[in-house]
This record gives sequence, C-alpha cells and structure tokens, in this order.
Amino acid sequence: MNTMETEELKQQLKGQIIEFLNIPSTTPADIADNEPLFGEGLGLDSIDSLELIVLLNREYGIVIKDPKEGRKVLVDINTMAEYIQKHRTK
Repeated sequence: MNTMETEELKQQLKGQIIEFLNIPSTTPADIADNEPLFGEGLGLDSIDSLELIVLLNREYGIVIKDPKEGRKVLVDINTMAEYIQKHRTK
C-alpha cells in the first residue's frame, strides 16, 4: 500500500473512531497519528477498546479475540492502520 492510501486510511479511521465512539467534540485533525488512544492521549477506556474491536470487525473484517492482541493493535492510529493493511478482509 502506498503512502497516499495509508494517509487516506488513517483519516478514515479517525473519522470512524469519532463517529463510532460518539465523541463529536473531536475532529480527525485533533488526533495525531502517534497519539496514544488510551490513557494520557485521547483518553479512551476499556469499553472503548471493545467498541474499536467491533469497528475493526464491521468495517475491515478483522476479528480480534485475544485482548492482548487488541492492546497491541489499539495503541495509536499508526498501529491500527498498519494492522488493518496487513489483516483486512473487506
């Protein structure tokens, strides 16, 4: 996948996260590609992580069953985009 497609995927992912987690006060521009999604960064919690796993399944056909795997994937936008590019089925 080329750089342009990767950037488009990251922007799409940011929009999906904002919509799926219902955080309308945030825009895609507010989320840095390397900003942690949990804790100090975007401040998501464990319920949000479950929602993001559902998002990955629904939008990209990715099934994550192991929470440890989920923690490795849901680090930041860069990590999620890289994982999607390698594992997507949709």
